[in-house]
Amino acid sequence: MDEKSIKKTLIPLFFEFPSQNNEQNEKAGKCTLCPNLCVIKAQKSGKCRVRGFDSNLKPIIPFAGKISGLAIDPIEKKPLYHFYPNSQILSVGFYSCNLTCAFCQNYHISTKVDQNAKTISPEEMAEITASSNTIGLAYTYSEPMIHIEWIKETAKLVRNRNLKNVLVTNGYINKEAGESILENIDALNIDLKSFNEKFYANELGGRIEAIKDFIKLAASKAHVEVTTLVIPGKNDSEKEIEMIASFIASINNSIPFHLSCYYPAYKYSIERTDPVKVINLAAIASKYLEYVYVGNTGIAENNTKCPSCSNIIVKRTGYKTTIRDVNNGICSNCGKKINLIL
Repeated sequence: MDEKSIKKTLIPLFFEFPSQNNEQNEKAGKCTLCPNLCVIKAQKSGKCRVRGFDSNLKPIIPFAGKISGLAIDPIEKKPLYHFYPNSQILSVGFYSCNLTCAFCQNYHISTKVDQNAKTISPEEMAEITASSNTIGLAYTYSEPMIHIEWIKETAKLVRNRNLKNVLVTNGYINKEAGESILENIDALNIDLKSFNEKFYANELGGRIEAIKDFIKLAASKAHVEVTTLVIPGKNDSEKEIEMIASFIASINNSIPFHLSCYYPAYKYSIERTDPVKVINLAAIASKYLEYVYVGNTGIAENNTKCPSCSNIIVKRTGYKTTIRDVNNGICSNCGKKINLIL
């Protein structure tokens, strides 16, 4: 299916009819997908660069199906440690984002759109997924939810083939759109980049309450794991990690929490995070949560242990994973129910 056909097939969602922009005395429309609520003039796009209006103020999604990457990854790379561990998943990436993180580790695709990139239709993507010999499809790399129309249609087709849909996201979306995209999603890893409203507003261009609300919503409908990138001097205080862990625990203390080491990228030149610091923060988070993991340390094990008896349920060495001592989601040693989808 060519680009024009894809655009005709996918109906733009979460746009409001044009209204009068009193400040500039021009007509403009609004995108209601995320809390940015961009007011957009004709032939312009919103903050995300991929959603806007044509010359007649008709909503358009010109980059639907533009793919920045396609690869088979271990599910642990998402990271998802409690969702079909030791499996492979096809991962598809997109362009652009609705936040403006100055430390973005995928800035080469989150800050632009390659108009010459390959376009894949939902039908083609579902067929590629079905032939990939994996558990399903992960929407990832850059922010997927700003491409909600393509994802909703693709996820439906993937699920019809009895395969899984995984969303790796910043969680920055409004409730109605969030409920809509979750209809066919089986698991998510959601970034919670800080617990500081000023940090979200000043350095990310977003609002933390929207992400918190989406985490709660997603956890009520699918398997959820949460990730925080630990940045020195920004969000690495014991108090902040304790607040994040407490918030997650208030939803469900068995939600897996990943603390990952930052390294300099994009506009940030801050020295990379000390792995020992992240390990110590993980110990604090573990006071509230049953499953806490560390990423990019190079020195720590990330085994899944029974919260009750510390029996190793899943042994991990890098991305090599061995499942053991669990039967129908129950620890074989003590009978504790483990939050693990096999």
